[in-house]
Amino acid sequence: MSETALSMAGITRRYRSGDETLTILANAGFELSAGEIVALVAPSGTGKSTLLHLAGLLEAPQHGTVAIGGRQAANLSDNGRTALRRDEIGFVYQFHHLLPEFTARENVMLPQMIAGVGRRDAHTRADDLLKRFGLGHRLDSMPGKMSGGEKQRAAIARALANRPRVLLADEPTGNLDTNTSDLVFGELLRIVREEGAAALIATHNEALAARMDRTVTLHEGQVVALAR
Repeated sequence: MSETALSMAGITRRYRSGDETLTILANAGFELSAGEIVALVAPSGTGKSTLLHLAGLLEAPQHGTVAIGGRQAANLSDNGRTALRRDEIGFVYQFHHLLPEFTARENVMLPQMIAGVGRRDAHTRADDLLKRFGLGHRLDSMPGKMSGGEKQRAAIARALANRPRVLLADEPTGNLDTNTSDLVFGELLRIVREEGAAALIATHNEALAARMDRTVTLHEGQVVALAR
């Protein structure tokens, strides 16, 4: 049996909106196994980004627990949570968030070097990932000189740089045209499977969702399975 890479139990997340309290997640639970790729498909406004932020330790729930590889995040200090997020989680946002003063290569090298990887090994890993996503000609390009699609591909490479245990992605190919999206997503799946990561990928693209192992959605604050 595959180990559990991500476990969320009893998760409740509420937000204040004026005098109103909005409940986004209510006693929700979710598990993701190592090597498993799961599609998160749900209408806008139902809490997809909130679920990803909680899973990625970017937010904390009011109630419930989040564990990465069996390590409970609630038991960690702020520094411990930061280290766990850095070492075990890769996150692809809807927008690239590349550092504008660094090249594509440097953007993929930096998280590795922060984690203690030597410059030479970080350089090799960065070049390999960027080339696999069709950016071999953009290694030394600054983000300001790259197209939106190129920047998003570089951001995906950056998220994979530290060989995360868990990859979380919020519409990772939403800024790409159909052909490029298909090619990039295929490469993303190959890398995730090769390296034994677990991935939760939010998407509105049903064709992409069909290529994953299973699909879940959000309904009344709960994570529920969608039939294929």
